[in-house]
Amino acid sequence: MAKKQSKWLWASAGLTYLFLYLPLVIVVLYSFNDSRLNAEWVGFTLKWYQKLFHNEKMLTAAGNSLLIGIIASFFATILGTLAGIALHKYKLRLLPFLVLTPIAIPELLMGVSLVIFFVIVNQLIGILELGFVTILLSHIAFCIGFVAIVVRARMQGMDDSLVEAARDLGATPFQAFRLITLPVIKPGIIAGALMAFTLSIDDFVITFFTAGAGASMLPLEIYSMIKIAVTPEVNAVSSLLMLLTLALIVIASKVSPSALRANG
Repeated sequence: MAKKQSKWLWASAGLTYLFLYLPLVIVVLYSFNDSRLNAEWVGFTLKWYQKLFHNEKMLTAAGNSLLIGIIASFFATILGTLAGIALHKYKLRLLPFLVLTPIAIPELLMGVSLVIFFVIVNQLIGILELGFVTILLSHIAFCIGFVAIVVRARMQGMDDSLVEAARDLGATPFQAFRLITLPVIKPGIIAGALMAFTLSIDDFVITFFTAGAGASMLPLEIYSMIKIAVTPEVNAVSSLLMLLTLALIVIASKVSPSALRANG
């Protein structure tokens, strides 16, 4: 009986993974299709990648997305780490609500609320028009919660008596944090930073609302390209974005165990 249940479990798991990853495989495969339409396979070619790398508009959008992703993940990691430590240290009922609400609310609602906020601020002080800065601030705002969750989970596995022992031995609060707390939560900080970068570079809804008329971002460019049809050039962009995401996952899986061994 147990063997039969195991077969059904493996079968259901296999179908689930097939449903999840088969479309991704098709996207990568058809990025090499020698036809402008994705209706049928014609032949192998690299011209869509060559065309993509000569598309200045797409390269500019990719550069803007990478820049915002790096800056947003940097500040979101700092603020999210502090928020995660505060969530673990201070048992205030309002604090989790403030930190985690941007994660819980729908992106559509958050996008609308942010654009209304930026418009009101711009009307009051006149220096915050929709564009690069508003996109950056929006990405920092919704990435903080994700970093805080990861860091908080890492903090829950930490022995607080180590910090207390360091303080008893004469360490200052900063020294105790740098020598005890920071090495322990470093894997969580790295994972949170990579997650924030991935979420930032991949976000469409919030970027769409806060970008303004002249902003050029990668998700918006991809959206404008698929309004007519999904061409192999779109598949090529998606494949490269997928490759970047997988590379970040591999880096996170390599760095975190190394940090854990170093702390051990």
